[in-house]
Amino acid sequence: MEVKTSLLDNMIGVGDMVLLEPLNEDSFIENLRKRFDHNEIYTYIGSVVISMNPYRSLPIFTPEKVEEYRNRNFYELSPHIYALADEAYRSLRDQDKDQCILITGESGAGKTEASKLVMSYVAAVCGKGQEVNKVKEQLLQSNPVLEAFGNAKTVRNDNSSRFGKYMDIEFDFKGDPLGGVISNYLLEKSRVCKQPRGERNFHIFYQLLSGASGDTLTKLKLDRDFSKYNYLSLDSATVNGLDDAASFRTVRNAMQIVGFMEDEVQLVLELVAAVLKLGNIEFKPESRVNGFDESRVKDKNDLKEMCELLGIEQSVLERAFSYRTVEAKMEKVSTTLNVAQAYYARDALAKNLYSRLFSWLVTRINESIKAQAKTRHKVMGVLDIYGFEIFEDNSFEQFIINYCNEKLQQIFIELTLREEQEEYVREGIEWTNIEYFNNAVICDLIENNQNGILAMLDEECLRPGTVTDDTFLDKLNTICAEHQHFESRLSKNSKFLTDHSLPHSCFRIQHYAGKVLYRVEGFVDKNNDLLYRDLSQAMYKATHSLMRQLFPEGNPAKVNLKRPPTAGFQFKASVGGLMKNLQTKNPNYIRCIKPNDKKAAHIFTDSLVCHQVRYLGLMENVRVRRAGYAFRQPYEPCLERYKMLCKQTWPHWRGPARDGVEVLLTDCSVPAEEFAYGRSKIFIRNPRTLFTLEERRRACLEDLATLIQKIYRGWKCRTHFLLLKKSQVVVAAWYRRYAQQKKYEKIKSATLVMQSFTRGWKARKILRQLKYEKRCKEAVTTIAAYWHGTQARRELRCLKEEARRKHAVAVIWAYWRGLQVRREYRKFFRANAGKKIYCFIIQRIMQKYFLGLKTTVPSLSPIDNTWSAQPYSFLEGAHTELRRIFHLWRCKKHRGQFTEEKKAVYEEKLEASEIFKDKKALYPSSVSQPFKGDYLEIHKNPKYQKLNSAVEEKVLLADVVNKINRANGKGSPRLFLLTKSNFVLADQKTGQVKASVPLPDLTSVSVSTQSDGFFALKLKEGSASAAKGDFLLSSEHLIEIITKLHRTGTTAADKDQINIDISDEFLVQFKQDKVCVKFIQGGPKNGTSAACKRKNNRLLEVSVPSSP
Repeated sequence: MEVKTSLLDNMIGVGDMVLLEPLNEDSFIENLRKRFDHNEIYTYIGSVVISMNPYRSLPIFTPEKVEEYRNRNFYELSPHIYALADEAYRSLRDQDKDQCILITGESGAGKTEASKLVMSYVAAVCGKGQEVNKVKEQLLQSNPVLEAFGNAKTVRNDNSSRFGKYMDIEFDFKGDPLGGVISNYLLEKSRVCKQPRGERNFHIFYQLLSGASGDTLTKLKLDRDFSKYNYLSLDSATVNGLDDAASFRTVRNAMQIVGFMEDEVQLVLELVAAVLKLGNIEFKPESRVNGFDESRVKDKNDLKEMCELLGIEQSVLERAFSYRTVEAKMEKVSTTLNVAQAYYARDALAKNLYSRLFSWLVTRINESIKAQAKTRHKVMGVLDIYGFEIFEDNSFEQFIINYCNEKLQQIFIELTLREEQEEYVREGIEWTNIEYFNNAVICDLIENNQNGILAMLDEECLRPGTVTDDTFLDKLNTICAEHQHFESRLSKNSKFLTDHSLPHSCFRIQHYAGKVLYRVEGFVDKNNDLLYRDLSQAMYKATHSLMRQLFPEGNPAKVNLKRPPTAGFQFKASVGGLMKNLQTKNPNYIRCIKPNDKKAAHIFTDSLVCHQVRYLGLMENVRVRRAGYAFRQPYEPCLERYKMLCKQTWPHWRGPARDGVEVLLTDCSVPAEEFAYGRSKIFIRNPRTLFTLEERRRACLEDLATLIQKIYRGWKCRTHFLLLKKSQVVVAAWYRRYAQQKKYEKIKSATLVMQSFTRGWKARKILRQLKYEKRCKEAVTTIAAYWHGTQARRELRCLKEEARRKHAVAVIWAYWRGLQVRREYRKFFRANAGKKIYCFIIQRIMQKYFLGLKTTVPSLSPIDNTWSAQPYSFLEGAHTELRRIFHLWRCKKHRGQFTEEKKAVYEEKLEASEIFKDKKALYPSSVSQPFKGDYLEIHKNPKYQKLNSAVEEKVLLADVVNKINRANGKGSPRLFLLTKSNFVLADQKTGQVKASVPLPDLTSVSVSTQSDGFFALKLKEGSASAAKGDFLLSSEHLIEIITKLHRTGTTAADKDQINIDISDEFLVQFKQDKVCVKFIQGGPKNGTSAACKRKNNRLLEVSVPSSP
């Protein structure tokens, strides 16, 4: 990224108008256009910043830009509003000079955005810290509040400030913000009652109706429909790009940050709603007996709602709209008001109510953001005020706005000349008087205490008799007729014989920005700004807590018969105080210009910009700045920038910077009258001289660039050649190494081949010798084996022959013995043959039976009742006994597989069967469900760590149950823990123990016969645990809980057995009362779970769903 060291670098157009050549209005406008087309919206006139409104977002306000301009010289970078803000802040912080930033321009030129950018930059670069950040946030958030109540949509600007704002930001010695004070000037309160076509009322009315909640609008008695309120224009109620609902939320948040309490916000919204309601009050004429017309309220509904909002009696306010009381010394005269006067009184009340509310908001914000420390503060003021206004129809508002701009122009010229003169004196340069147009004569025409226009207007307002705008114009014609800057149809300067553009009811003033035609209609009324005393007193009587602060003159105990000061007098005093304040500070100027009337980007209207350049006096500003020396710069930057133009100063100058500049300008042959040497700066009279130096510098830079390129290319080529040479040496070395390695590998390979052939020949020779020796040994072994085999076979044949002989003898002997036995047996065979056969058959049948059992034996499951059929009746006893023995054997084998825990579970299941089988409808569904015991995993869950530590014994059961409330029959979840000695009930969320009951205090448990989970734990009367009565609980694991309770009570030697009462109706003791719990069958509407309801103080009814 290129770094700029001067605004002259890569300049688009001319960044500082002082350097513009030639200087005329056309070249001035063309320079602005050229920079605007390239998104350069800021241009300097010396230290003055011209700001063009781009009507779009540009990437020049990022945090990176803030850091870029931070602590940089004003002319070091491109023109930017950040440069001016940084210069002002550093002057305040480092030089202890109070600063003021004056932002001027017409509506839509971007004054409000410019003030925001200045404040945001100062907030970004000043110190950090919790308290400092809070102050910065409050200062920044005051803007949305004031914009909501003081800005409106106009034909020129969607967010036009309709008041002047001056903020003094106070800093400590470190430059950290401490607080601030806001002053407001001339709120355009006439907008409350009437808006020009295409414009809106103040933003807050639309934001309130769009963004407030329904409850808030109901409390304020408002409706979201804009068309229901006479004070709101409907042709431009909604604006593209403005989200009124989101803006209302932003305003509420900003008021909270600034320090408004919630009740204060509500009070403010009530007054805004009251203004809307006030605009809906209409009047009708009513004739009286004396012939005068009297006004009456048409529809009293809006009047009633407004009175309710403000806390006023309806009759008091209604009378104030119908009568007017005039006091003179000790007399009071009451007159009736006609319809026109009533409407005037209504609008005057609305304007005063809103204007005073706005002033109260400013005061309240000042209370929050003011500096708390009482030490001396450094101050930076930011002035955001109307620019010069020239409309087709100019009235009293435009007159005093233009008067304020005349004063600002006067102080601008004075301070600019003073700044120039001080710099010349400081630098030791001879001061020459500068001719310029002094608008003091115009200011005197307006503000002179005797013959000024404002003084005559006040005098006319206070004069008794008939006072009209025409009498005021006649007075002006009499006194100001010969003034060179005043024109009317009857003045000497009007040229009324040929000038037909000057109507009879108008006068014209030659301002510094041009001629402005003012219509006198409304001057007297707007200057008077009267609010009838009856309305002030009615407002003072309101119970609304803000009304007495807003209308102090309505206090009957402090009646002041003097007329209040006029609007012109008050504004003149405010402007005078503002001028005195600005005179004490170092000024910084931002001149805002609107490029077009369409509020569109990329459009530059020459005529409109030219008009603004004229009435902002920018050409006059440039001429004043250029009257002496157009350009000045410290010696060090000047020498650093132009030292390449002289051989003696290039590349380094070893002496003082001033001497180097003198040598440089002498060598460049610059005429002596074109420059002057100050103490720390060089002053150049004509911009052409500077541009000549710039052209020579640019040409020299091109030559230097060529020289640098030549040296760089030579260095690059030499470096490349040396690199190639070095690479060639390296490649050759590597190649030679590679060739030697290859040659060595070939020699090594040939040697290895010769060695392998030699070793092979020797190995084969040894192998042949070993094989010969082996064959000799094998031949000897084979011959010996054949010999031993022959001997063995011979001995075997002898042994076999001898064995056959012995066997033959044995067989012959056996046959002989058999013959003898058969002879003996034949004598007894017939007597015992039947019995022998019977026993043999029985043995065969039983053998077959047992072998059949081997294949038909049932499984080893104890619950398998199958057994093979009985084949013969004589085996009935054996068959039954074998079945019993087999069943006992497999049961014993099955029991041997059980662990101690599994035995305990089956024992519990068996005990549950003995207690509930055929007695409780819920029991069959529980048979298949294993008894888990610890359903909460209380030892593993960290949530129950506290509860686990409170229970010292081993937990046998932990589950969530519902404790039934006697009052309504509803259940609340509890943790149920069972140990060997007691059971505990604890809170499910916190784990806090609610009840711990020893098991000896538990006498019985009552349950119903149905499929519900309700059970009652009945405690021993007189025990400490029975103080709060029995427990009525419900659980999904009822069978397991009661079984474990019964089993624990049965196994303990020192405890009585717990009785289990199974009945559909039982009594439960709740403290002193006994309540009957009754179970009934419910219908399908009851759902799938049992529900408990309280019927009366003595009966709880549990509806159990019918079984499907």
